Amino acid sequence: MFNLFKSNPVKKLKAQHIRMLEEAVQIQRSGDLKKYAFHMEAIEKLEKQLEDLQKSKR
Repeated sequence: MFNLFKSNPVKKLKAQHIRMLEEAVQIQRSGDLKKYAFHMEAIEKLEKQLEDLQKSKR
């Protein structure tokens, strides 16, 4: 019952992942490929965190 008020870290990371992907599209469209590459690297790290978190939840 008390888990109702706890935040879900997987849900939070998924929302952040979606937001970062949308930002990456905008950066790529602006033509700043160096910034895009750094942004995609950060997204990959976030994806790894998300995978590890989901594996530990099982």
